Amino acid sequence: MDQSAITDRRQLRRKLTFWRIAAILVALLAIFAAASWQWSGTAPVDHIARVKISGIIQDDTELLQRLDRIARNDRVKALVVTISSPGGTTYGGEVIFKALRKVAEKKPVVSDVRTLAASAGYMIATAGDTIIAGESSITGSIGVIFQYPQLKELMDKVGVSLEEIKSAPLKAEPSPFHPASEEAKTMIRAMVMDSYDWFVDLVAERRKLPRAEVLRLADGSIFTGRQALAAKLVDTLGGPEAIRAYLDERKVPADLLFIDYDAPKRSLFPWLGASTQDLARSVLGQFFDLQPTIEKLAGQKLFLDGLVSVWQVDHD
Repeated sequence: MDQSAITDRRQLRRKLTFWRIAAILVALLAIFAAASWQWSGTAPVDHIARVKISGIIQDDTELLQRLDRIARNDRVKALVVTISSPGGTTYGGEVIFKALRKVAEKKPVVSDVRTLAASAGYMIATAGDTIIAGESSITGSIGVIFQYPQLKELMDKVGVSLEEIKSAPLKAEPSPFHPASEEAKTMIRAMVMDSYDWFVDLVAERRKLPRAEVLRLADGSIFTGRQALAAKLVDTLGGPEAIRAYLDERKVPADLLFIDYDAPKRSLFPWLGASTQDLARSVLGQFFDLQPTIEKLAGQKLFLDGLVSVWQVDHD
């Protein structure tokens, strides 16, 4: 190989090295920019925030923090809450409802009912300034339930008994180890009905309906979007166009982008913000985040405690 060829190859190698270093620097700058955006909690432009609430509703501290950031972010001009949930704990629905009302004190909030928003899911939907549902969406199921297992017959069959000494007859009642006394049933029924009354009053207030009318609807029945519209449980049938139309009525500019405020993905690098992780994942590949695979292999279980506002299909 002559000297000129060697020189050309060296120059080409230097150029490749330069562009590789430049690409790495650009990627690092982008990651740091995303990190500063994540840490500040403020997107660089005015926008419409969108939050998705799906699955079983529980006391979700991270979601409450997200909603608080949205409420305090002046760049957010409106919030769309997309709901696909059969409900969950009554307390979980209550705290999310109150957090959404705090957002609504500062900017329009739209409840976007998708396939299912029942029980605590509907409770959350009532926090919106307007509720938009699909014609075939499922909603309603206004009510509260308290369930507990009964293992007494099984224990008798296997020859196991449980002895207990307690400070008062109603302590730790109802128990799965013996049938509930009438006093215990009365106590639980009173607690359920108190939460039920609170739920009914909330719907009556938010939907501007007479309490007697809400009581008629609040027998646990579920409704399609069309039925819910006729019963005044939702305001409009539609999808993205209906959402835009409502926001236009509230003077929210039509050219604003929707930005999803998703829950941070759990990662092997939890010290990086969610936006930073997404960008780093695109640069470094899926090796960056093995947590979803680990969770699929390990499996996840869900336990609900306390009063529950959830729509369930009877298996009997």
